[in-house]
Amino acid sequence: MITPGWCRMMAAYNTEMNRRLYDAAGQLSDAARRADRGAWFGSIHGTLCHLVWGDRQWMSRFAGWDPPPPGIKGSPNLIEDWDAMCAARAAADTRIEAWTAGLTQEWLAGTLVWFSGASGKEMSSPRAVTLTHFFNHQTHHRGQAHSLITQAGIRPADTDLPWIIDLPALGLG
Repeated sequence: MITPGWCRMMAAYNTEMNRRLYDAAGQLSDAARRADRGAWFGSIHGTLCHLVWGDRQWMSRFAGWDPPPPGIKGSPNLIEDWDAMCAARAAADTRIEAWTAGLTQEWLAGTLVWFSGASGKEMSSPRAVTLTHFFNHQTHHRGQAHSLITQAGIRPADTDLPWIIDLPALGLG
């Protein structure tokens, strides 16, 4: 399955890709970021905001962070102000990277149990699976945001993991 090193790599990738997407989205007007573009969470702002919400939700389960307000439907409006959302994103990325730095194979081998508001019941899954979902969720919605930003006329920076992550700095290369 996954390893602590893989998790550190994915956290570093998450941070860098968020930086690149926010830099690109920051070149747009607030109105352009908030325009409903037909995406699952409507706008660029809504999609990026949902990602902050989702990361906080999963990290509340993994690491005891304060959970965001309940409800996926409200997630696109979690943070209305662009500068505040940029700061929240950067802070979350820093915390996620710090948390993954301490992961162990033993922790990954355990089981996560949580109450899902979306399903209305207690859930249970191997931690390695839920953590893989966490990183996959980020990649999925960042892909949507990347497409929306591109459609709005801004070309985000490259996304290829092997060439944008300093693998030796993570002890992986």
